[in-house]
Amino acid sequence: MGGEVLPDILTRFRAQHPAIAIELILSDLTQDLLRRDADIAVRMVQPKQEALVAKKIGTTTLGLYARRDYLERYGAPKTLEEVAQHAIIGFDRETAFERGLKAMGLPLSRELFALRVDNDLARANALRAGFGLGVCQVGVAKRDPDLVNLLPKAFRIELPLWLVMHKDLSGIRRIRLLFDHLVQELSAYAAGSKLR
Repeated sequence: MGGEVLPDILTRFRAQHPAIAIELILSDLTQDLLRRDADIAVRMVQPKQEALVAKKIGTTTLGLYARRDYLERYGAPKTLEEVAQHAIIGFDRETAFERGLKAMGLPLSRELFALRVDNDLARANALRAGFGLGVCQVGVAKRDPDLVNLLPKAFRIELPLWLVMHKDLSGIRRIRLLFDHLVQELSAYAAGSKLR
């Protein structure tokens, strides 16, 4: 989200509000908004703390993808079981997201992956380079005509998108402007990132 989706959104915000400086933290770790580690966060889980303002933006869909020329060389899997016969781009250290995939019945382990990397941008770029099969947001994959969605009925993950900030910050104009801009832009992104 931070490396692929937010740069365009923040560029449009900067054009409207050039005096506001933005610091973008790219991390799979959850920043502690109560301790003010960040002012605004995009989350894939609903926050529980009462001191936070949370707005559900929508959902983003994840699918399984491969580059077209990879599929021409190695063929496309016809079932989820056949996916294991391919070079799979995955994680090195398991996160809450990967544990969620396992809970859905997907037998994931780091030993399954031909490329293990704990950085979302590196995984996306390996997918674009044709290294193998990988998970990608549909909205991001739509930007690259060489990426092919594989097994869209069998492999589809819906993640909620939440925008969150500390209640105390909601009255600060520059933060409220950015929050409202992100709500509008991320809502449009979520609406356009559905599998059809």
